[in-house]
Amino acid sequence: MSYNQKTNKTTKGQVSPRALMQRINRALANEGQALKATRRERWQRELGDHFIVDTNLNIVVVQHCELDTLGTELGVLKEFETIALT
Repeated sequence: MSYNQKTNKTTKGQVSPRALMQRINRALANEGQALKATRRERWQRELGDHFIVDTNLNIVVVQHCELDTLGTELGVLKEFETIALT
């Protein structure tokens, strides 16, 4: 019996939020964009936990980004992976 046959197919691999942010940033770099995390509560209400900036113009282009949704849309979070809870 091979290794693939022995493993449980329903088990999902976990990816840390930081690792997923790095994957997303590598994908967005081709478009001149970067994913950022808010640090202050004041900005968090306006921008959400994560937002995307255009690195050429230095402006916010997307607010209130969800890491799992964005990762899936960009193809950097596979269907068998989940975000690890910290």
